[in-house]
This record gives sequence, structure tokens and C-alpha cells, in this order.
Amino acid sequence: DPCTHQQLTPTEAALPITRSLLSVFEEDAGTLTDYTNQLLQSMQRVYGAQSEMGLATEQLSRQLLEYEKQNFALGKGDEEVISTLQQFAKTVVELNTLHSELASQMADRMIFPMIQFREKDLTEISTLREVFGIASDEHEAAMVKYSRLPKKKENEKVKAELVGEVAYSRRKQHQASMQYYCALNALQYRKRVAMLEPMLGYTQAQIHFYKKGMDLVSKKMDSFLVSVSSMTQSIQAQLDSEAEAMRVTQRELLSMEDTVYMPDRDPVPVNRTLIQKAGYLNIRNKTGLVTTAWDRLYFFTQGGNLMCQPRGAVAGGMVLDLDNSSVMAVECEDRRYCFQITSPSGKTSMTLQAESKKEYEEWICTLNNISRQIYLTDNPEAVAIRLNQTAIQAVTPITSFERRGEGSPNPDRAKPGGVQSSISASQKSSSTPEPEDLIVPGTPIQFDIMLPASEFQDQNRVGGRRTNPFGETDDDCSPESDDSLLQQVFAVRFLGSMAVRSGQTQEVIYEAMRQVLAARAIHNIFRTTESHLMVTSSCLRLIDPRTQVTRISFQLQEVTQFAAHQENGRLMGFVVEGRDWSEGTEEGEPSFSAFVFESNTEGEKICYTISLGKDIIEAKKDPEALAQLMKNMPLTNDGKFLLLDSETGDTANGGAADEEESEA
Repeated sequence: DPCTHQQLTPTEAALPITRSLLSVFEEDAGTLTDYTNQLLQSMQRVYGAQSEMGLATEQLSRQLLEYEKQNFALGKGDEEVISTLQQFAKTVVELNTLHSELASQMADRMIFPMIQFREKDLTEISTLREVFGIASDEHEAAMVKYSRLPKKKENEKVKAELVGEVAYSRRKQHQASMQYYCALNALQYRKRVAMLEPMLGYTQAQIHFYKKGMDLVSKKMDSFLVSVSSMTQSIQAQLDSEAEAMRVTQRELLSMEDTVYMPDRDPVPVNRTLIQKAGYLNIRNKTGLVTTAWDRLYFFTQGGNLMCQPRGAVAGGMVLDLDNSSVMAVECEDRRYCFQITSPSGKTSMTLQAESKKEYEEWICTLNNISRQIYLTDNPEAVAIRLNQTAIQAVTPITSFERRGEGSPNPDRAKPGGVQSSISASQKSSSTPEPEDLIVPGTPIQFDIMLPASEFQDQNRVGGRRTNPFGETDDDCSPESDDSLLQQVFAVRFLGSMAVRSGQTQEVIYEAMRQVLAARAIHNIFRTTESHLMVTSSCLRLIDPRTQVTRISFQLQEVTQFAAHQENGRLMGFVVEGRDWSEGTEEGEPSFSAFVFESNTEGEKICYTISLGKDIIEAKKDPEALAQLMKNMPLTNDGKFLLLDSETGDTANGGAADEEESEA
């Protein structure tokens, strides 16, 4: 054994050869300390990875179980995947137990012996080295004192003390060196055990882990893994078949001529009996007083409404009520295939452009069919065929409403069947009306008020008119006609409007509020545009704050009911009465529309102002009552009533009103 020739003895501590040999042992101990620290770091990294493996497998098991809770839009065929993943989750849990057990064995049989060797043996060497150094320094100091004894006049007492000090320090040095040398000699054996024992424990732990893992896989999972492998192969075969079919389709498309993709080359004949249509159209929008711009949007019909879905939107919104509207071909600038849709009152119109002649004719025929309400009949296809000739005549381009009367006859409207929508209050058996008695189920809701287009309008259009269920009337309320006794402006946001059955109870307003807010929540419509609601002693006007253009106006006499929400004070609404001449009667049938707003202040203030306006109308019939009313109300310098502080701020002076998100 070579170590027998490298052992140190205390009696040789003072010899130079001993000092030289000691330095070799100390250098070896220092190298061993550095290596031990590095080896321990590597072992701790392995242990940390194994511990992280246990945590990762546990998280993997939980994540596999979460697959069942995911609301996949396309979840067809996932039942087998869900059950398979659940079985895999159970297996991962069992494997996680093995990983945790392996990590525990690594800590006990690999990390702990190495830490014990470093803290016990290597630290002991470092401590004994310090003690040996202190003892050697004390011995050198004692020898220096002893060497300074004079030859003459010796003091026996001092000499005896120094001799005793030298003897004590030498004994102490020998004892320290003996312990130090013994520890260094023992370290040569202990380092071998310290290097081998941790790796022995690590290897045994791994073998134990793999044995239990093989037992788990071979005994419990053989048949399961075979079934999963078969299922994945079946899915892959389906994918290969689908991919091959797609490649065949792609080759067929590539082999087609370019004319297939060219617009206006559709060989399919025009279908003039459609009652619904969808596709992209260009719509003309005003960008200034005389300038316009065209936008390409996706339009589709739904019942009697024309809908539009902007890019990026998840749902479409209503653009125009097509019932009894007029649809005609028009010549527009330098664009082809243009047609115009005009509301029954003539106030609202829009110009659209199709991309081909076939689409152009089909859109006009379809919209004319819907305008005649044939979609409400028992056999709309048969009715559409009978009206086919009228639809063909509508395709002839004209440029004005006057020419419309010359070039296209006014066919009989198809009358939809059903029960009358209005029910008198005397026929109700209960004092509290049901929602069906207030609003017809399925009534469409308008979420925005479009500015009327100025082009192609005929202000002198004669003939019967139909009241739009979303509030358009033929009566205009211009600023010049406003009574100076009352003029108050409120900042509001329009939430929605809809046709209602009754205008004599506030319950219809509350029901309209409920349905409008519910529809906005269902369709994720939260953006609203701020407007100014001007209340005068003659009319209500909704004004665009950016352009100061009146969006819509009503005579105050037409407002039959108005109320604020009982819980949310910022919500208010009113009901407007109109006349429907579609049945051909002279006086027309009464129709009602409810409008819902969200205000920046309390809705009660708006209701109070409307009530005051109605009081002024009644007071005007009696000059004495009007004078008494003016005497009781404070007036401003310009003669108007001072009701509320202005809440529109700078926007009343033409500032831009940004879109806001409704808090209702």
C-alpha cells in the first residue's frame, strides 16, 4: 500500500522533510475539498432535476384532466380522446409516485453521505490545521524567549519558567501535530469511501425505480398502450385520406381556367325568386358635403331586415328595415351595378354596388321580394314567382324618384297574415300587462340611428307613407321652428329602439329597457355614441355633436309616455306615437315606438324637462295660464327657462364626441 510510506509521525514534525511531506498532504486535502464541492453540486443538480420531474409529472396529470373542461368549438370525436387522457393521467400519477420515491432515495443515499463527508471530514482537517498552526507559532515564540537567556548572571527562576514554557508548548505542538497527521492519514482512506458510497446509492435507487416502472408498464399498461397505438394509427389514416382528397381538389382547382375566378363570368342564371341573400357589396358613405367614399362590407338579409357585418365583428347589425321600402337600379358616378334602397318615408336611403351583373340583379329582386313582405306568407316561393315580372322591371336603371313612378308599376303588396299586434287596455284581464302584451316577441331592435342620406331624397314625395318602427316620421322639427320658451340640451347615449304595442303605460318603457340591455349583452354590443338630446316646448331633437346635424326629431305631442328606470337612474326612455297607412285606411292605424337612452345625469331631469315642455304646450292654449307659468319659473337673459346646468360642455360647441362604452 503506497499510503504506508506517506504517513506522518509527531516526532518528526520539526524536520524539514516532515514539513515538506506535510505540504504535500495539505495540497492533496485542498484539491479534495474543491473536487468534493464540485461533485456535490453535480449531485444536487441531479437531485433537483429528479424533484422537478416529480412536480412536473404531477402538473402534467392535472393538465391532462383539464382537457375535458375545455370548451372547444369543434369538439366532435373528443370522447375517446378524453377517456384516453384520463387513463394516461392515472398512469402519470403512478409514475409520479415512483419519481418522488426515487428523489427521496437520492437524497438519503447520495446527497446525505457526500454532505456528511464534506462537513465532518474535510471541515475537521481545516480545523486541525488551524490548531496545528497556532501550536507551532506558540512553540517558536517560546524557543525565541529561551534562546535569549544570558550567559552571565543567570536567573534560575526565569530560566526555570522559560524551560517550563518551552516544554509545554512543545507538548502542545506534538499533540496538535499528532491529531492533524492522523486526520490527514485517515483522509486518504475516507475519500475513497466518500467517492464510491454516493454513486452506489444512486445506482441502486435507479435500478429500483426502473424495476418498479417495468412492473407497472408490463402488468397494467400493455393492452392499454396497444389500443392507444391502434387509435392513433386510425386517426392518422383518416388524416392521410383527408389530405389526399384535399390534394385532389387543389389539383382540380389549379387545372381550371382563369375565367372561373373572373367577376361577371358566372354561367349560372339569375334567380329572381330568392327571399334571402348574402354577399359582399360596396356601400357609398358621405365623407364631406360633396365627397363620398366606398367601403366593401358583408351584407345579408334576416327576415325583413338588411344586416351588415363589419370586418372583425362576430355578429351583424341591422342597417335598414326593408318592409315596404323601395329598391331600384340607379346610375351612380362612373360605377356599374349600383342600386338604391329607400325607406317608405323617403328620409333614409343608401346606395350599394354589386360586383357582377348576376349579383346585381339577384340583390334587387331579393330585396324587392322582402320589401313586399312575402317572407311572411305561407308559400313565399310561389308568391315570389308571381312577382318575378315586377322584379325584372325594377332592374331597369333610373336616376330619380320621379322616374321611378314612370318606369315601374306599384304592385299590390302581399299582406302577411296573423293576429293584430295592438290590444286595447279594456280587453286585458290583469292590471299588470304581460311582456307579450307590451312588445311582440321577436321584435327587431335597432342599436344605432343612422344619419339620413341627402342624395336621391325627394322632399315632396306624395302618396301613402308607413311609419318606421324605429322612429322616423315625416314631421320635421327645424331649429327655426323651436319655441324660445324652452330649450334644454342633455348629453345622452342611444341604446336602442323597437316597435311596441302600447303607448299608454310606463311598463312598456321598462320592458323595452330590459329587452334592449339584454340584447346588447347577448350580442356583446357595448359601444355607444354620444349625442345631444334637445328638449324644447315643441319637439325633441337628437343632434350629432360633431356635425350639429339632427339625427332624428319628434313632435312633443307625439310623445305619449316617458320614464326613468326605477333602479338605474341614468336610464330613461319615451314612447312616440305615429300612424301606419299600410292598411289603406284614411286616418291610419296608430303605431308606437320606444326609445331607450343612457344619460350623463339623472333620467328624472330629462323626464321633468319633457313634462315641463308638455305643460308649456297646454299653457299656450290659455294666455293667463301661460303668463302664470312664466311668472313662476326663472328666466335667462335670452328668455328661455333656466332649468338645469349645461352638461354637454365643449361638445355642445361642435367638439368631437368619442365612442364610449355603455355602463348600463
